[in-house]
Amino acid sequence: MALKIKETGSLRSFRHRNFRLLFFSNLISNIGSWAQRIAQDWLVLELTHSGRDLGLVTGLQFLPSLIFSMYAGSLADRMSKRKLLLITNIGGGLTSLILGLLVITHNVHIWQVFILAFFLGLFGALDAPVRQSFTAEMVGKSDLANAVSLNSANFNAGRLIGPGVSGLLIAAFHTGPSFLLNAASYIFVIGSLLAIRESDLFIEDRPKSLAKASEALRYVRARPDILAVMLTVFFAGTFGLNFQIYNALMATQIFHKGPATYGFLGTIIAIGSLSAALLSAKLDTRRGVRFILRFAGIFGTVLVIASAAPNYILYAIALPVVGMIALTTMISANSYVQGHTDPAIRGRVMGIYLMVFMGGTPFGSPLIGWLCTQIGVRESIALCGAITGIAPLIIFLFMRDRLIAPASVKVEDVLMPIYEDK
Repeated sequence: MALKIKETGSLRSFRHRNFRLLFFSNLISNIGSWAQRIAQDWLVLELTHSGRDLGLVTGLQFLPSLIFSMYAGSLADRMSKRKLLLITNIGGGLTSLILGLLVITHNVHIWQVFILAFFLGLFGALDAPVRQSFTAEMVGKSDLANAVSLNSANFNAGRLIGPGVSGLLIAAFHTGPSFLLNAASYIFVIGSLLAIRESDLFIEDRPKSLAKASEALRYVRARPDILAVMLTVFFAGTFGLNFQIYNALMATQIFHKGPATYGFLGTIIAIGSLSAALLSAKLDTRRGVRFILRFAGIFGTVLVIASAAPNYILYAIALPVVGMIALTTMISANSYVQGHTDPAIRGRVMGIYLMVFMGGTPFGSPLIGWLCTQIGVRESIALCGAITGIAPLIIFLFMRDRLIAPASVKVEDVLMPIYEDK
């Protein structure tokens, strides 16, 4: 029996069989991914007791995003996204499996965690731009914003469950089972990708001449609205969205809590993030650049306030508010860039977007870890919140006269004048 969903409902993307298949398998995978994130951070603290090393392993995991995201975006515009996703998910699953086996056999060392974190980040960096642009092919442009919101809800539903499950597993069996759980979760995604019907995909013809990542860089430079969003996302991603580090150090060094209580912080922040994603899917509003800048400023301000929480309970209460504002900003930014980019170049633009979003982490995370050891955990979080909040204000002041998005922009309209000027 066909699934009947209202054309304008908050779940309308589920009308598409391919989207449904991948959505539910991704939920399982997201639970596993969040379980691994918590376990990996806890493993590093067990092995080294160092905030610096915690920042370093996070930086290594996101370093491939800086190096390979643009290349992955170019691949997404030229090759079958489904086949690319099969490769990246097989690679990610094997990486998690190796780390899990090293832990449960008591053969793990910190240098192995560093290397495997880098390779997990490598497969993630290749996966993310492809997966982002694949969303448009699964649901079409009319349901794209709704699908982005639902995917964000999916991600944060995994975040709601994964950290808590991981915290309990760590308390009972140490970190090994969390890595094996994540490895097993990839099987569901691989199965769904194999079951996708390519005949149901919304694939638009792409000009064969546009095959280079440099085309996307020129496109973004010629689009002040997209450029402003990406700059805002850079500061929010590099300095604001470091809850892995913030929560781990606040839980262990400030509030002196154990793994289960630390895992609970990851779960409770997802309450706010999931609420924001579900609200975005229901309202499905077309939020503009100024909205994104405004919420990024609020996000930074609330993060500064959360850093001053005097005890664990108040810090935990503040996290859902921080998560809701942060996710509202990120969902709006992601939807805006995808929805206002020509399909012919969307994969490469999303490659740049994800490079900007996660590419600052290899530098920001080690810096934040070092700052925590030098000036204190609370002070470092407050400083990062201040940077996150001030950056969009400066961007707005410098670019406010150019932030109106054109109603419809084709890639030829933007790039041809550049070539003619040459």
